[in-house]
Amino acid sequence: MDLTGIHHLTAITADAAANKRFYTQILGLRLVKKTVNQDDTSAYHLFYADGKATPGTDLTFFDWPAAQERRGTRSISRTGLRVNQDSLDFWAGRLSDNGLKQGKITTLDGRATLDFDDPEGQRFRLTADDAGDAHPWERSPVPAQHQIRGLGPITISVPDLGPTHTVLTQVLNMRPTRDYASPDGGGKVHVFEMGAGGAASELHVAVQPDLPTARQGAGAVHHVAFRTPDRDTSHAWAERLAEFKIPNSGEVERYYFRSLYFREPGGNLFEIATDGPGFAVDEPMEALGESLALPPFLEDKRAQIEAGLKPLD
Repeated sequence: MDLTGIHHLTAITADAAANKRFYTQILGLRLVKKTVNQDDTSAYHLFYADGKATPGTDLTFFDWPAAQERRGTRSISRTGLRVNQDSLDFWAGRLSDNGLKQGKITTLDGRATLDFDDPEGQRFRLTADDAGDAHPWERSPVPAQHQIRGLGPITISVPDLGPTHTVLTQVLNMRPTRDYASPDGGGKVHVFEMGAGGAASELHVAVQPDLPTARQGAGAVHHVAFRTPDRDTSHAWAERLAEFKIPNSGEVERYYFRSLYFREPGGNLFEIATDGPGFAVDEPMEALGESLALPPFLEDKRAQIEAGLKPLD
């Protein structure tokens, strides 16, 4: 039983309106679902993805009035975004034109990459990788050939590799493949792959025992989710976590997908999420993200929920 890759990554913003402007107008992603945090309906949950809302392309945000994160270990420390092989020069120029903090185009782990921070300090890495299909959004301000193709790799920071390695390999069936020197100086980054492998299916583990423990806030990543095909395989993963006596949420019905949450020993929150039914289950594909979508179990609270949300435009 294998996970098939990265499903989505969820981060924290303290300014939902500015977040929407940046991710749609600068990064050129499509807002594919405007909904609320199902556990805290006072907060937006915004989903950005490719033109077809494909699993593995979802970058999502909880809108919480939080202070800036404190960086450190026990955190999901860098979000990878995949672009075409010839797109990094385009992105270096676009990020510079918009005043974004960025590094230089370099080769890391055998791939061309470009690091940058979003306006709230979330750390990203553009990686040249044109494997698999691309689904551009026709209304994006970014030309189709340079649009973000999806997520990956994702980097987490832990103080000790051993316990995390055990869970990744013995419980989640990820495959350790190689390591490389950390670009942040000191230590190694260990690469684990899922499914068919490749950048969209890799988790990179940076071992950083000298860092303080991170504190989540605006600009931080809340959790990373891995792909599983359907409800049956979600059941199987729930049984597997129980077999290994790993504390977890049990299966949670999110309507757009089914979720299973747990923490790995390094302190990072993981989720296993199903590929379906997807975001078009309650909205036509051509109108995704244009109005507030609520799952059926929240629909009777729509008026109350809408009254508590701030305008995004």
